[in-house]
Amino acid sequence: MIEHPIAPIYDAHSRILILGSFPSVKSRETMFFYGHPQNRFWRVLAAVFADTVPHTIEEKKSFLLRHRVAVWDVIRSCDIVGSSDASIKNVTANDLQIILDAAPIEAIYVNGKTAERLYRNYAEAVTGREAVVLPSTSPANAAWSLERLTEAWRVIGC
Repeated sequence: MIEHPIAPIYDAHSRILILGSFPSVKSRETMFFYGHPQNRFWRVLAAVFADTVPHTIEEKKSFLLRHRVAVWDVIRSCDIVGSSDASIKNVTANDLQIILDAAPIEAIYVNGKTAERLYRNYAEAVTGREAVVLPSTSPANAAWSLERLTEAWRVIGC
């Protein structure tokens, strides 16, 4: 069983919540969300918000808060082989109410189909809120170019 090692990022001004499934091996090593250098999350958000791509953890935190974006994952703990979403078992969900009680979240987005499935199975009934699924920014989602991802993700900037 692996515990989620990264605290959620949000503040009292966060208006959107983006949820992944569970941190990859690289994200667990770097101790921050979307830590794999090939993951396009930070490049996509920078394009959506017409901002520079953040690189350090402090730059990433500042970027998210400046754009009123909260980030966390659906899963608090699970069994997982490497970074394989397909191998996830024995799930315990994060308590998303922590963020929803503290911030005026207007919309919840999930990063990819696995996060969508996990949100629907473990969190939707608890939060009482639907999530909008966006195409995964993972390098495993090679069918989506950076340009296509950015266009699809523009919905968060509205």
